[in-house]
Amino acid sequence: MKKSSRLTVASAAICALALLASGCGSGGSSTNTEGAEQSSSSEPSNNAVVSVRGCEPANPLIPSSTAESCGGQVVDAISSKLVRFDGQGKAHNDLASEIKGNDDMSQYRITLADGRKFSDGTPITAKSFTRAWSWSANASNGQLSASFFSNIKGFNDLQRQGAPADAQFSGLKVIDDKTFTVDLNSPSSTFPIQVGYTAFAPLPESFYKDPKAYGENPVSSGPYQFESWQHNAMIKLRKNNEYGGEVKIQNGGIDYKVYTDLGSAYSDVQAGNLDVIDRIPTSAVKTFMTDSMVQSYNKPGSSLQMFTIPAAMEHFGQDQEGRLRRQAISMAIDRKMLIDKVLGGLGVQPTDFTAPAIPGYSKDLKGSENLKYNAKKAREYWAKADAISKWPADRSFRMLYNVDGGSKDFYDGMANSIKNTLGIKAEATPVPTFSEFRGNIKKRLYTDAAFRSSWSPDYPSPESYLMSNFAGSAADGNGSNDGDYRNPKFDALLKQAAKAKDTDEANRLFQQAEEILLQDMPAVPLYYGNNNGASAKKVHGMRLGWDGYPIFSELSKDQ
Repeated sequence: MKKSSRLTVASAAICALALLASGCGSGGSSTNTEGAEQSSSSEPSNNAVVSVRGCEPANPLIPSSTAESCGGQVVDAISSKLVRFDGQGKAHNDLASEIKGNDDMSQYRITLADGRKFSDGTPITAKSFTRAWSWSANASNGQLSASFFSNIKGFNDLQRQGAPADAQFSGLKVIDDKTFTVDLNSPSSTFPIQVGYTAFAPLPESFYKDPKAYGENPVSSGPYQFESWQHNAMIKLRKNNEYGGEVKIQNGGIDYKVYTDLGSAYSDVQAGNLDVIDRIPTSAVKTFMTDSMVQSYNKPGSSLQMFTIPAAMEHFGQDQEGRLRRQAISMAIDRKMLIDKVLGGLGVQPTDFTAPAIPGYSKDLKGSENLKYNAKKAREYWAKADAISKWPADRSFRMLYNVDGGSKDFYDGMANSIKNTLGIKAEATPVPTFSEFRGNIKKRLYTDAAFRSSWSPDYPSPESYLMSNFAGSAADGNGSNDGDYRNPKFDALLKQAAKAKDTDEANRLFQQAEEILLQDMPAVPLYYGNNNGASAKKVHGMRLGWDGYPIFSELSKDQ
């Protein structure tokens, strides 16, 4: 599965260090704390409209066309899916009452909950999904998230040039209004999680009459309904009176206010003119946690910052010498010092290849010690590698990064740490623009240097990190395995996890796969990016979810 542009290595990378690890992109928090309860003499109003910092969506508000965070927050607020995710990323049935797989998880039978409706009053039926998924996957309709449906049987038929725009998936069968089946190309134990992604939302029959008009005035299946969109200014959402799900709305609606400058948005929160901001401008990173004019929020998120060492890099192959050097480089980086001094503490030292906000994350994997600063062991491993094949004294270990991503200080710091620890030449090498940087990576022009990478998941499962970045099937430009790493044992564990009977079993297998990565080190994890933001003093319930978005439903403010 290829990453959508909303949560690609590209989008995560371009904002991660520029905003010092804020999410790319939800109990009230008290002033200058990380989620403590706030006491107030005023009573919060369940009818007050809460204003949230937003940005102009890049595309119409169609689930499969919305592949970036500016539109994603809005579409997710107005769209229910088969499952919903709570703030910790745990999946709960929503429009589905049951999602049941067969013995090898290659077919699913989906039963819908009773009585659910769109905001136009029409019922949500099995056809609301099968027709929507077929339309979204059809190449004729040019949807940005079409690849998310690639594991459903018949996807290739819908991708053929000249396929009718109304052609239906052969792998989807409607049994009755409340039931349909899904046949997959390959087993997937995480399919019941994947269907919580934005693109899998149902569509009403009215959509197909005029998709373009719908994108400007969408119908809701979720807790909020769309009211208006003043482009480049504001999107207004209000409670959906037809909503019959379990999400409890603590406000009268959301005014999603478009800002082109984070500094201006933060100033408005300080002044009480904006209620919530979900990213902190660089000008306030070092002060927002102690700013008495706001309520600050800062907790680990779901993004993982790394740098990738290509498999083709001389002296760094997947052999004994290469593994020793990769582990030595990792242990030569003083992450804590860099997180404290460069990021202002707005990051967390990594212990695996996922993130703390994701179910299945672990801090106790075998090999996690390779992600800790250990100068003595780093020098020992480097010397062992030199005994196999000497590292040239005049050669520098280079780490490439794009200048417009705000990475300079962190990468300069890493180069110094590696140089001082291992006694070798090391340098951070800038590339002028993100576009040039990613273009060269795609062309495989960086085979003699490491390069910056990062990831934010499409859905809250270790699979989204591991399959996308390290599976052999995602190498050679077929995914985001930009270092072209291959390990048959790793791939075999991913396949076993896909056939697992439940999420817990799958996560155990994913963790075993991660232990292989901790030895092979195809990429070097640097830190987990924090989700951080702030709210005005009168606001209650400001919290960012696993994906870095504010949890709109929990927000309220004093009358």
